[in-house]
Amino acid sequence: MTSDATVTTAGSEGKYAVSAPPAEHETILKIQSISKVFLTTKRTVHALDRVSLDVRRGEFISLVGVSGCGKTTLLRILDGLDESDSGTVYLDGVKLDGVSHDMSYVFQDINLLPWRNVVDNVALGLEVRGVPKSERRERAMEVLELVGLASVAKVPPYTLSGGMQQRVGVARALAVRPKVLLMDEPFGQLDNFTREALQVEIANLWEKLGTTIVFVTHDVDEAIFLSDRIGLFMPGPGRLTEVVDVGLPRPRTDYDVRAHQRAIELRSYITDHLRGGRDPGR
Repeated sequence: MTSDATVTTAGSEGKYAVSAPPAEHETILKIQSISKVFLTTKRTVHALDRVSLDVRRGEFISLVGVSGCGKTTLLRILDGLDESDSGTVYLDGVKLDGVSHDMSYVFQDINLLPWRNVVDNVALGLEVRGVPKSERRERAMEVLELVGLASVAKVPPYTLSGGMQQRVGVARALAVRPKVLLMDEPFGQLDNFTREALQVEIANLWEKLGTTIVFVTHDVDEAIFLSDRIGLFMPGPGRLTEVVDVGLPRPRTDYDVRAHQRAIELRSYITDHLRGGRDPGR
């Protein structure tokens, strides 16, 4: 972890397979002093101010904070959808410039193409990357099996429930076999029951695949359930003020995480911090 934030410890090729355990604290994604300002006719928005973070290979890290603190902006910069004003990003030691084919993005609004069936929607990223048609279909069906949607591969996406459409979006992102999966509040528009079911599915997928995931959410409980570490963001300007280790045993589907004493203490700590009670940057 770089000095821009305080670290706190409170307490591809081939088919998908279970990944070997990563080296201790091995960095796959290095974010160095990223800043971003948006200029409008009415005001200047300091979206990010010198954000630095080392993302460890194979970890699940969530970014949590109130609206307007720069979490989504950071994800868009990582994916090459926006440019930073200053700072650099390295993936596996290589400086990123624009869109990287080694990362994929799950948006809150999935934007599935209604004229393409489910399997063809999942294959879209592979098509953009020039993967041959026969391989595209094989890999698309492979990830649909992973998310439990192989039986609806040929139906239009608009015939599926919101939760199933979200799983199609996850499958589309996984089909390209990314080194890093970026997820921007993917369950934010779903009801609580569907959201909790998908949290379990994502946890199980991550346990199986070992893909590095950077996950944006407003939901502290969601972040605690899913994550190895949680980055806390504060607004005005948007900045990463602290990174906390979750420190709960896995698999977390085996017990009531919210009732665990560690989770209770961590939830209290994070919510207090995000209200400004423990912001070392003030």
